[in-house]
Amino acid sequence: MLSEPRSGRLAAWGNALLAGLVSPDDAVLAIVGEDAVHRVEGLPGEPAPVGLTLALGRLRALGVNGLRLALPAPGHPLGLSGPPEFNARALEAEEAVVCSGAAWGLVPEVSEAGPPGDVRVEVVWHCLPVRSAPPADVPSLGEAERELAEALRDATEVLTRLDVAGSGPVAESAIDAYRARASASRGRGVLAPGYPARAVRVLELAQRVGALVSLAGGVGPGGAVSASEMSARAAALRPVERTGRRAQVAAYNSVVEERGVG
Repeated sequence: MLSEPRSGRLAAWGNALLAGLVSPDDAVLAIVGEDAVHRVEGLPGEPAPVGLTLALGRLRALGVNGLRLALPAPGHPLGLSGPPEFNARALEAEEAVVCSGAAWGLVPEVSEAGPPGDVRVEVVWHCLPVRSAPPADVPSLGEAERELAEALRDATEVLTRLDVAGSGPVAESAIDAYRARASASRGRGVLAPGYPARAVRVLELAQRVGALVSLAGGVGPGGAVSASEMSARAAALRPVERTGRRAQVAAYNSVVEERGVG
């Protein structure tokens, strides 16, 4: 979770482009990142998939004035507004972008090809109609920051109580990897031009919470020696993970909310 969701990059750099803070070329380079190519399919007026530069310009011409991130999970349509068809597609991808100013949304479909070490990643963004309604369950930046402070404490306590550090070399390797990623992420550029410092701070903290949840949930039973205790661990971490996702969405959407767009 320390890595950005592709929909987050599209929302952040798309918003910077719409605000005139970056050039189209710079925005597209940041959105594509290490992927080979991104295309947009289903764009109104375009019978075939088009590149991101053309797609972003076309969306602006359609009236889009802001982009919001959605990170839905089963039972939690975070950032979505419907209709059911779009929500289902976004839930399957576990992410989406919802436009403000025009009722469209974008859902990524990722494909990989090639041998290990030389994998080519291609992304097709499916442009679909959405419902013009407030996004579900997105907190303000202030709310997200307060919730995150408590969630980080809870995640750390769960990790300690389960004695994950004492569960063997797999867990120790995971902990070392988490620390290395967290150290590398400090001071790293996140979001895009135009975002407030508070949004950057909230996103970095949300990523730390997500990494801790992944660590606690993915290194084996640790101190949980029974099925019931493992179930209790999952139950304890579930609200922490939910808080981290809500905070991520709040950070990426903050510039749209501050401008009162849509």
